[in-house]
Amino acid sequence: MSTQSDGLVGRIGTFGRQAVSNGWTTERFVLLGLLGLVLVSFGPPFQVYLFTEFLIIALFAVAFNLLYGYTGLLSFGHAMFFGAGAYGLAIVMRDYQTAIADVVGTGVAPLATFVVGGVVGVSLALVIAIPVGYLSVRLEEIYFALITLAFGMLFYSLLLQDPYGLTNGSDGVFVLLGMVELGGTEFRLSGRRTYYYLTAAVVTLSIYGIWRIVNSPFGTVCKALRESPDRAAALGVNVSVHRWMTFIVSALFVAIAGVLIAGFSSVATPNEAHWSMSATPVVATVIGGAGYFGGPIVGAFLYHYVRWGISRFPALEAYWELFFGIMLIVVVLYFKQGAAGGLAMLRMWLQDVKAAHDTGGASAATAFVRKSISQKLGNAMSRDSGRSDDGGIDR
Repeated sequence: MSTQSDGLVGRIGTFGRQAVSNGWTTERFVLLGLLGLVLVSFGPPFQVYLFTEFLIIALFAVAFNLLYGYTGLLSFGHAMFFGAGAYGLAIVMRDYQTAIADVVGTGVAPLATFVVGGVVGVSLALVIAIPVGYLSVRLEEIYFALITLAFGMLFYSLLLQDPYGLTNGSDGVFVLLGMVELGGTEFRLSGRRTYYYLTAAVVTLSIYGIWRIVNSPFGTVCKALRESPDRAAALGVNVSVHRWMTFIVSALFVAIAGVLIAGFSSVATPNEAHWSMSATPVVATVIGGAGYFGGPIVGAFLYHYVRWGISRFPALEAYWELFFGIMLIVVVLYFKQGAAGGLAMLRMWLQDVKAAHDTGGASAATAFVRKSISQKLGNAMSRDSGRSDDGGIDR
């Protein structure tokens, strides 16, 4: 037993030393991220609750960035698909749980109904995204943003009208996740830690799916459309069709986040489809950096936890929009590639510091730090005074 433990500890130590010496590869970063997801589940219940909400927002932002950051289309109507996923789950949980229980049994009925509701929610988003995307992608830039906003608010108004008694108007539809009996074990699906595990698994698989899409030939065409639609068309790419497909795929992953938020908050309301909800992934992506795959995740983390931190102080809570406005201004002015880009630059700078230390010791590293800081400050002052400066460090 001790030999196995020593072997495990030794492998972990070797992994850590290699990570520090060889740099953070994608595989190591993902492995530590998964380990972090497991460790979070042992934290205080409220922090588990808070982190669950962050994961849902992160998926929302990453799915949105598939259209914005990789295809160059800014949508202000993605909350429409977020709400579609939420209402698909809520309506199935409300109206069909008894029928599903008659088929699969009462023990697994809550879980089976949740799965069926999730499929219905994603399917509803698909049905909406096909015609909306077909009409929207024919427009570009501000016109695309405005037509998606118009469609989003049309869907929001439809939810308020309570068509055929499905949406319950402004009150929304409650989502009640009951007890699940599986393999002789009982657990409440709505329990904070249980739902956290479910959310973490779904979000991880969904983000991995988006990552595979981004790094596929399909994703390469998306990047080409972002850089120059005319050149892509000259190479034989059907720009409208490819944008349409990207719009639909983005909507499907947003609907998955909508399904999760309905189970998380135990209710689906028209607020999930309001235009202000569409602004959430936009803000998270701008803060984190649209040019990086992990940028929306970093941005969602900052957005969610800064917002939570402000709420701890009643005097600041009344003016939280002001603080977010200041944060956005700072990011736009000084972090052109968002927080993720800033972290990448910091990583490269630290590598340069380490290289200077390896070459000339502590004195060389100190000199490099002083020189780089003075050059950065000098470049900033030159920009502020309107003078151009081609000097300074590349990073």
